[in-house]
Amino acid sequence: MAKSKRKVRKSNLVFFIISLLLIVLLSYISYNNFSQLDKYKISKEDKKKLTTLKKEYNKLNKNNKGIKNELNNLKDMDKKIASIKDEVFKLASKVEKKIQDKETKYKIAYLTFDDGPYYMTDSVLAILKEKQIKATFFTIGAGKEKCFDRKSVSCMDTYKRIVDNGHTIANHTYSHSIFNGLYSSVDNFIAQVDKQEALILEKTGYKTNILRFPGGAVTAGRLKDGIAEKLREKGYGWVDWTAEDGDGRDLETQEQAWRLLKGGLDEGIEVILMHDYNEITYSILPDVIDYLENNDYILLPLFYDSVMINK
Repeated sequence: MAKSKRKVRKSNLVFFIISLLLIVLLSYISYNNFSQLDKYKISKEDKKKLTTLKKEYNKLNKNNKGIKNELNNLKDMDKKIASIKDEVFKLASKVEKKIQDKETKYKIAYLTFDDGPYYMTDSVLAILKEKQIKATFFTIGAGKEKCFDRKSVSCMDTYKRIVDNGHTIANHTYSHSIFNGLYSSVDNFIAQVDKQEALILEKTGYKTNILRFPGGAVTAGRLKDGIAEKLREKGYGWVDWTAEDGDGRDLETQEQAWRLLKGGLDEGIEVILMHDYNEITYSILPDVIDYLENNDYILLPLFYDSVMINK
Protein backbone atom coordinates (compact mmCIF):
# COMPACT_ATOMS: atom_id res chain seq x y z
CA MET A 1 0.00 0.00 0.00
CA ALA A 2 2.84 2.43 0.94
CA LYS A 3 4.57 1.68 -2.35
CA SER A 4 1.36 2.34 -4.27
CA LYS A 5 0.86 5.69 -2.52
CA ARG A 6 4.40 6.75 -3.38
CA LYS A 7 3.74 5.93 -7.06
CA VAL A 8 0.60 8.07 -7.01
CA ARG A 9 2.48 10.92 -5.37
CA LYS A 10 5.28 10.70 -7.93
CA SER A 11 2.70 10.71 -10.72
CA ASN A 12 1.04 13.79 -9.20
CA LEU A 13 4.40 15.52 -8.96
CA VAL A 14 5.23 14.82 -12.61
CA PHE A 15 1.81 16.10 -13.66
CA PHE A 16 2.37 19.19 -11.49
CA ILE A 17 5.70 19.97 -13.19
CA ILE A 18 4.21 19.54 -16.67
CA SER A 19 1.24 21.72 -15.71
CA LEU A 20 3.55 24.37 -14.29
CA LEU A 21 5.49 24.55 -17.55
CA LEU A 22 2.24 24.91 -19.45
CA ILE A 23 1.08 27.70 -17.14
CA VAL A 24 4.35 29.57 -17.61
CA LEU A 25 3.86 29.33 -21.36
CA LEU A 26 0.24 30.41 -21.08
CA SER A 27 1.17 33.33 -18.86
CA TYR A 28 3.59 34.52 -21.53
CA ILE A 29 0.92 34.27 -24.24
CA SER A 30 -1.88 35.73 -22.16
CA TYR A 31 -0.20 38.28 -19.97
CA ASN A 32 -3.14 40.61 -19.42
CA ASN A 33 -6.10 38.36 -18.63
CA PHE A 34 -5.88 36.63 -22.04
CA SER A 35 -6.21 40.00 -23.86
CA GLN A 36 -3.37 39.08 -26.23
CA LEU A 37 -4.99 35.85 -27.46
CA ASP A 38 -6.63 37.43 -30.51
CA LYS A 39 -3.21 38.41 -31.73
CA TYR A 40 -2.34 34.73 -31.96
CA LYS A 41 -5.70 33.81 -33.55
CA ILE A 42 -6.77 31.48 -30.73
CA SER A 43 -10.43 30.53 -30.86
CA LYS A 44 -12.98 31.02 -28.09
CA GLU A 45 -13.04 27.24 -27.65
CA ASP A 46 -9.28 27.21 -27.07
CA LYS A 47 -9.66 30.07 -24.61
CA LYS A 48 -12.11 27.96 -22.62
CA LYS A 49 -9.72 25.02 -22.64
CA LEU A 50 -6.88 27.22 -21.45
CA THR A 51 -9.04 28.71 -18.70
CA THR A 52 -10.04 25.20 -17.59
CA LEU A 53 -6.39 24.15 -17.60
CA LYS A 54 -5.48 27.13 -15.43
CA LYS A 55 -8.18 26.17 -12.93
CA GLU A 56 -6.88 22.59 -12.90
CA TYR A 57 -3.39 23.90 -12.28
CA ASN A 58 -4.53 25.97 -9.31
CA LYS A 59 -6.31 22.94 -7.92
CA LEU A 60 -3.29 20.71 -8.48
CA ASN A 61 -0.96 23.27 -6.96
CA LYS A 62 -3.12 23.31 -3.83
CA ASN A 63 -3.11 19.48 -3.72
CA ASN A 64 0.65 19.44 -4.27
CA LYS A 65 1.20 21.45 -1.10
CA GLY A 66 -0.75 18.77 0.74
CA ILE A 67 1.35 16.06 -0.90
CA LYS A 68 4.56 17.78 0.20
CA ASN A 69 3.26 17.93 3.75
CA GLU A 70 2.37 14.23 3.61
CA LEU A 71 5.85 13.35 2.32
CA ASN A 72 7.42 15.32 5.17
CA ASN A 73 5.14 13.51 7.61
CA LEU A 74 6.23 10.17 6.14
CA LYS A 75 9.88 11.06 6.70
CA ASP A 76 9.09 11.98 10.28
CA MET A 77 7.09 8.76 10.66
CA ASP A 78 10.09 6.64 9.62
CA LYS A 79 12.14 8.32 12.35
CA LYS A 80 9.34 7.82 14.88
CA ILE A 81 9.01 4.13 14.00
CA ALA A 82 12.78 3.61 14.36
CA SER A 83 12.71 5.41 17.70
CA ILE A 84 9.80 3.30 18.94
CA LYS A 85 11.55 0.07 17.88
CA ASP A 86 14.69 1.14 19.73
CA GLU A 87 12.63 1.75 22.86
CA VAL A 88 10.92 -1.63 22.51
CA PHE A 89 14.27 -3.39 22.17
CA LYS A 90 15.66 -1.56 25.21
CA LEU A 91 12.64 -2.66 27.21
CA ALA A 92 12.99 -6.21 25.86
CA SER A 93 16.60 -6.29 27.08
CA LYS A 94 15.40 -5.34 30.56
CA VAL A 95 12.74 -8.05 30.47
CA GLU A 96 15.34 -10.61 29.34
CA LYS A 97 17.48 -9.67 32.34
CA LYS A 98 14.52 -10.02 34.72
CA ILE A 99 13.70 -13.42 33.22
CA GLN A 100 17.29 -14.59 33.66
CA ASP A 101 17.24 -13.36 37.25
CA LYS A 102 13.86 -15.02 37.79
CA GLU A 103 12.27 -11.72 38.83
CA THR A 104 9.17 -12.03 36.65
CA LYS A 105 6.61 -14.64 35.66
CA TYR A 106 6.74 -13.48 32.06
CA LYS A 107 8.75 -15.20 29.34
CA ILE A 108 9.81 -14.23 25.83
CA ALA A 109 9.33 -16.16 22.59
CA TYR A 110 11.01 -15.13 19.36
CA LEU A 111 9.15 -16.61 16.40
CA THR A 112 11.57 -17.17 13.50
CA PHE A 113 11.00 -18.36 9.94
CA ASP A 114 13.80 -19.80 7.80
CA ASP A 115 14.73 -20.13 4.12
CA GLY A 116 12.20 -17.67 2.67
CA PRO A 117 10.74 -15.65 1.29
CA TYR A 118 8.16 -17.98 -0.22
CA TYR A 119 4.82 -17.50 -1.92
CA MET A 120 3.22 -18.52 1.38
CA THR A 121 5.19 -15.84 3.26
CA ASP A 122 2.45 -13.31 2.51
CA SER A 123 -0.10 -15.59 4.17
CA VAL A 124 2.14 -15.86 7.23
CA LEU A 125 2.52 -12.08 7.27
CA ALA A 126 -1.28 -11.75 7.20
CA ILE A 127 -1.64 -13.95 10.29
CA LEU A 128 1.06 -12.04 12.14
CA LYS A 129 -0.61 -8.75 11.25
CA GLU A 130 -4.00 -9.98 12.43
CA LYS A 131 -2.47 -11.18 15.70
CA GLN A 132 -0.36 -8.01 16.02
CA ILE A 133 2.83 -10.03 16.34
CA LYS A 134 6.31 -9.22 15.02
CA ALA A 135 8.64 -12.06 14.04
CA THR A 136 12.04 -12.66 12.45
CA PHE A 137 12.62 -13.92 8.91
CA PHE A 138 15.99 -15.51 8.07
CA THR A 139 16.11 -15.07 4.30
CA ILE A 140 18.10 -16.47 1.41
CA GLY A 141 18.39 -15.19 -2.15
CA ALA A 142 19.08 -18.12 -4.46
CA GLY A 143 16.13 -19.01 -6.68
CA LYS A 144 13.81 -16.32 -5.33
CA GLU A 145 13.19 -14.92 -8.81
CA LYS A 146 10.70 -17.81 -8.84
CA CYS A 147 9.03 -18.76 -5.58
CA PHE A 148 9.87 -22.29 -4.50
CA ASP A 149 6.21 -22.98 -3.71
CA ARG A 150 4.76 -21.10 -6.73
CA LYS A 151 7.16 -21.12 -9.67
CA SER A 152 5.06 -18.72 -11.74
CA VAL A 153 5.55 -15.92 -9.18
CA SER A 154 8.64 -13.97 -8.11
CA CYS A 155 9.37 -13.68 -4.40
CA MET A 156 11.73 -10.71 -4.76
CA ASP A 157 9.20 -8.10 -3.62
CA THR A 158 8.47 -10.02 -0.42
CA TYR A 159 11.72 -8.91 1.25
CA LYS A 160 10.36 -5.35 1.32
CA ARG A 161 6.95 -6.45 2.60
CA ILE A 162 8.62 -8.22 5.54
CA VAL A 163 10.40 -5.01 6.55
CA ASP A 164 7.38 -2.79 5.83
CA ASN A 165 5.34 -4.94 8.22
CA GLY A 166 7.81 -4.19 11.02
CA HIS A 167 9.47 -7.59 11.24
CA THR A 168 13.18 -8.29 11.62
CA ILE A 169 14.73 -9.47 8.37
CA ALA A 170 17.93 -11.47 8.85
CA ASN A 171 20.66 -13.22 6.88
CA HIS A 172 20.63 -16.98 6.18
CA THR A 173 23.35 -16.76 3.47
CA TYR A 174 22.51 -16.30 -0.19
CA SER A 175 22.64 -19.91 -1.34
CA HIS A 176 21.91 -22.06 1.75
CA SER A 177 23.89 -24.72 -0.14
CA ILE A 178 24.85 -26.86 2.85
CA PHE A 179 25.85 -29.81 0.71
CA ASN A 180 27.22 -27.86 -2.24
CA GLY A 181 30.15 -25.81 -1.01
CA LEU A 182 28.73 -23.38 1.54
CA TYR A 183 30.90 -24.86 4.30
CA SER A 184 33.94 -25.52 2.10
CA SER A 185 35.82 -22.61 3.68
CA VAL A 186 35.37 -19.60 5.96
CA ASP A 187 35.85 -17.22 3.03
CA ASN A 188 33.24 -18.97 0.93
CA PHE A 189 30.71 -18.81 3.75
CA ILE A 190 31.36 -15.10 4.37
CA ALA A 191 31.04 -14.41 0.63
CA GLN A 192 27.54 -15.91 0.78
CA VAL A 193 26.74 -13.74 3.81
CA ASP A 194 27.92 -10.63 1.94
CA LYS A 195 25.89 -11.53 -1.13
CA GLN A 196 22.68 -11.94 0.87
CA GLU A 197 23.38 -8.78 2.85
CA ALA A 198 23.66 -6.86 -0.43
CA LEU A 199 20.39 -8.34 -1.70
CA ILE A 200 18.50 -7.44 1.48
CA LEU A 201 19.90 -3.91 1.35
CA GLU A 202 18.94 -3.55 -2.32
CA LYS A 203 15.39 -4.80 -1.81
CA THR A 204 14.61 -3.15 1.53
CA GLY A 205 17.11 -0.37 2.23
CA TYR A 206 17.85 -2.15 5.51
CA LYS A 207 21.26 -3.54 6.55
CA THR A 208 20.84 -6.59 8.72
CA ASN A 209 23.32 -7.70 11.38
CA ILE A 210 21.77 -11.01 12.50
CA LEU A 211 22.52 -14.40 10.94
CA ARG A 212 21.51 -18.00 11.31
CA PHE A 213 23.82 -20.73 10.03
CA PRO A 214 22.00 -22.93 7.50
CA GLY A 215 21.46 -26.20 9.35
CA GLY A 216 22.45 -24.52 12.61
CA ALA A 217 25.90 -23.57 13.88
CA VAL A 218 26.79 -27.22 14.48
CA THR A 219 26.68 -27.76 10.70
CA ALA A 220 29.71 -25.49 10.27
CA GLY A 221 31.81 -28.04 12.16
CA ARG A 222 35.47 -27.07 12.47
CA LEU A 223 34.80 -23.84 10.54
CA LYS A 224 32.38 -22.51 13.16
CA ASP A 225 34.89 -20.53 15.24
CA GLY A 226 36.55 -19.00 12.19
CA ILE A 227 33.20 -17.99 10.70
CA ALA A 228 32.03 -16.59 14.05
CA GLU A 229 35.17 -14.44 14.27
CA LYS A 230 34.63 -13.06 10.77
CA LEU A 231 31.00 -12.35 11.62
CA ARG A 232 32.07 -10.40 14.71
CA GLU A 233 34.43 -8.33 12.56
CA LYS A 234 31.49 -7.51 10.29
CA GLY A 235 29.32 -6.48 13.24
CA TYR A 236 27.11 -9.57 12.97
CA GLY A 237 25.66 -11.76 15.67
CA TRP A 238 24.28 -15.25 15.10
CA VAL A 239 21.56 -17.34 16.67
CA ASP A 240 20.37 -20.95 16.66
CA TRP A 241 17.04 -22.02 18.19
CA THR A 242 15.71 -23.55 21.37
CA ALA A 243 12.44 -25.03 20.12
CA GLU A 244 10.88 -26.03 16.78
CA ASP A 245 7.76 -27.62 15.32
CA GLY A 246 9.77 -29.95 13.08
CA ASP A 247 8.56 -28.50 9.80
CA GLY A 248 12.08 -28.58 8.33
CA ARG A 249 11.90 -32.36 8.39
CA ASP A 250 9.24 -34.93 7.43
CA LEU A 251 6.36 -33.40 9.36
CA GLU A 252 3.09 -35.22 8.68
CA THR A 253 0.47 -34.00 11.16
CA GLN A 254 -0.50 -31.04 13.32
CA GLU A 255 -0.36 -33.29 16.36
CA GLN A 256 3.26 -34.13 15.61
CA ALA A 257 4.11 -30.42 15.22
CA TRP A 258 2.44 -29.54 18.52
CA ARG A 259 4.20 -32.36 20.34
CA LEU A 260 7.63 -31.25 19.10
CA LEU A 261 6.96 -27.58 19.80
CA LYS A 262 5.59 -27.97 23.31
CA GLY A 263 8.31 -30.48 24.15
CA GLY A 264 10.97 -27.90 23.36
CA LEU A 265 9.51 -25.06 25.43
CA ASP A 266 11.52 -25.40 28.62
CA GLU A 267 13.33 -22.05 28.90
CA GLY A 268 12.33 -18.55 29.91
CA ILE A 269 13.56 -17.12 26.61
CA GLU A 270 12.76 -19.19 23.53
CA VAL A 271 13.82 -18.89 19.89
CA ILE A 272 11.31 -20.94 17.91
CA LEU A 273 12.28 -22.29 14.50
CA MET A 274 9.67 -22.64 11.76
CA HIS A 275 9.51 -22.34 7.96
CA ASP A 276 7.17 -20.05 6.07
CA TYR A 277 6.49 -22.55 3.28
CA ASN A 278 5.00 -25.31 5.42
CA GLU A 279 1.23 -25.88 5.31
CA ILE A 280 1.14 -27.46 8.77
CA THR A 281 3.00 -24.52 10.34
CA TYR A 282 0.63 -22.14 8.57
CA SER A 283 -2.42 -24.05 9.81
CA ILE A 284 -1.36 -24.04 13.47
CA LEU A 285 0.33 -20.63 13.61
CA PRO A 286 -2.69 -18.69 15.00
CA ASP A 287 -3.14 -21.28 17.76
CA VAL A 288 0.61 -21.32 18.46
CA ILE A 289 0.52 -17.57 19.02
CA ASP A 290 -2.52 -17.88 21.30
CA TYR A 291 -0.93 -20.74 23.22
CA LEU A 292 2.28 -18.82 23.84
CA GLU A 293 0.50 -15.65 24.92
CA ASN A 294 -1.82 -17.60 27.21
CA ASN A 295 1.27 -19.08 28.85
CA ASP A 296 2.81 -15.70 29.68
CA TYR A 297 5.12 -15.44 26.68
CA ILE A 298 5.76 -12.01 25.17
CA LEU A 299 6.29 -12.45 21.43
CA LEU A 300 8.96 -10.21 19.90
CA PRO A 301 11.22 -9.90 16.85
CA LEU A 302 14.89 -10.63 17.42
CA PHE A 303 17.31 -7.73 17.80
CA TYR A 304 21.09 -7.55 17.87
CA ASP A 305 21.40 -6.77 21.60
CA SER A 306 19.22 -9.71 22.66
CA VAL A 307 20.94 -12.19 24.99
CA MET A 308 20.04 -14.90 22.47
CA ILE A 309 22.34 -13.39 19.83
CA ASN A 310 25.88 -14.75 19.92
CA LYS A 311 28.36 -11.94 19.34
